[in-house]
Amino acid sequence: MSTSFSSLPFVDLSALSSSTNPEENHKLGKQLYDVFSTTGFAYLVNTPLSFSHGEVLDLAREFFSLPMATKMEVAKHAFKKDNTNTYHGYFPPQPGSPDNLKEGFEIGPSEPPSDPAAVLHRDINLNEANVWPAESAYKSRHKLEKLHGELQALSYQLLSLLAVSLGKPAEHFAHYLQHSISTLRLLHYPPQEIKTANTARDEQEARLCCTPHTDSGILTLLHQDATGGLEVLNAAGAWIQAPYVADSIVVNIGDLMARVSGGRFVATMHRVKASIRGQGVGRMGRFSVPFFFEPGENCVIKSVDGDDEGVLYGHHVRAKMSSWVEFQGHEDGEERLPGRY
Repeated sequence: MSTSFSSLPFVDLSALSSSTNPEENHKLGKQLYDVFSTTGFAYLVNTPLSFSHGEVLDLAREFFSLPMATKMEVAKHAFKKDNTNTYHGYFPPQPGSPDNLKEGFEIGPSEPPSDPAAVLHRDINLNEANVWPAESAYKSRHKLEKLHGELQALSYQLLSLLAVSLGKPAEHFAHYLQHSISTLRLLHYPPQEIKTANTARDEQEARLCCTPHTDSGILTLLHQDATGGLEVLNAAGAWIQAPYVADSIVVNIGDLMARVSGGRFVATMHRVKASIRGQGVGRMGRFSVPFFFEPGENCVIKSVDGDDEGVLYGHHVRAKMSSWVEFQGHEDGEERLPGRY
């Protein structure tokens, strides 16, 4: 279970690049086991990615520097009715909840499944093809596709190590890769003005750009910029800062992986403080790039203990969508937009 940690641990992934020594892999797997059974979060360093931390964040800055008209060309259907993409693409900042004060761009695998059986529902197609601005406007499509592939591969390497740490063969989670719908998300939180609050709760929410939550799925890998703002809740009820660490990726597990582990792992509550203008925040605000490793919609997810019937991933993720901010306030037949956080 979660402990009263005061900082996030570090996990060095050098062994993934330099060694296939079973003893080293076992040691790394045990370290990941310890991380996910205590804090649920860690910094990964010396990852096998070909992209530097700065290059990843530059991909986000490049996209959000595009004119709004260009970004809206690839907006999701909920924001531009002429477009048919419902899940991948751009979403603009919206008024209301602090969770809406961000803009984002999402892509999935570069080659979505062609098997119709892989798609559970077509109202919101989690397997739809990616949409892109014209190459003349945004030249980094292929870099983002490559980054998605590398983060997918890294996620599976981590899951293989976790499988062994849970007493299973390294390939125990291989079926998660079939028709995987993993999502790479670029996020931009514009700097906010300090608002007058009527209550203590209002004041807290006014200073958050991402309210407290746990992730819904299997594994999240996050690149965050030097603005920071990420905080993680420990067992004592204290919010612990998870500041920017150069050349690191923040990793955490979601609710479903906690279930898969038979309760051995913990999906930890976290939030992001708002980027307040004039408080050490850059002119552009905060950028982050989370990657959500997700199985295919028809993948049955079961506890490693074999003591449950499992859950169809597509049903799990669609049920979680009802709590995502992009789904709130849409009634009387209005369209709903799936999202993250």
